[in-house]
Amino acid sequence: MTEDDGRRVALITGGSRGLGAGLVTAFLDADYCVETCSRSSTDAVREWESVHPDRFHFTAADVSQPHDADRFVKEATARRGRIDVLVNNAGVARDGVISLFRDEPIDQVIDLNLKGTIYVTRAASRVMLRRHAGSIVNISSVVGLSGYRGLSVYSATKAALDGFTRALARELGSRGITVNSVAPGYLRTEMSHGLDEDQLGQITRRTPLGRLGDPEDVARAVLFLVDPSNRFITGQVLVVDGGLTS
Repeated sequence: MTEDDGRRVALITGGSRGLGAGLVTAFLDADYCVETCSRSSTDAVREWESVHPDRFHFTAADVSQPHDADRFVKEATARRGRIDVLVNNAGVARDGVISLFRDEPIDQVIDLNLKGTIYVTRAASRVMLRRHAGSIVNISSVVGLSGYRGLSVYSATKAALDGFTRALARELGSRGITVNSVAPGYLRTEMSHGLDEDQLGQITRRTPLGRLGDPEDVARAVLFLVDPSNRFITGQVLVVDGGLTS
């Protein structure tokens, strides 16, 4: 695969399950070449490898480790010759009241959600800068906009991603690179499986559209932001939550 192939290339972190899998599916359906990574493979990954052997590639990598983040971007660039889109989706949630939080889960959340995003963006931006073009989307969360009890550390990382987005939009804009955030509400993925039916019901009742979100809802927003025709949208946080925070 080379630049002459004509297809746009998207790097998506954490694409093996949940929202990440929804993003990979949407980009493949939109005729992108997709490079994704996570710590381990899944049935979805193996199916994509079988159905789209030329347009999909999975790398086992932990992007919270600088070496893995750099390796993921370097190998993807060598394979495809370019990076048009980076979607920083990899993340982990750990809940609990702050007074009882141990060091290990704090480090896990900050290392993956925030530092991992920074590491991958640092490497991918170098490739985009050479071409004076590219789109970066950071997957943040409505919990970074509105406080939620028991999610203080997770909320801190997601709020930080929105700040990272705004600063990078100014830093990279003159080189033709857009940077935006998409902030999902509660979705029907593994991230909501820790909530019981009463909690999910309460969230649904508080949501004006009367349902939880699906990965496809978020994927459509991401595809909108990275569309080549939307080159004047940057530094923004697009909330996709069914009106929950309205």
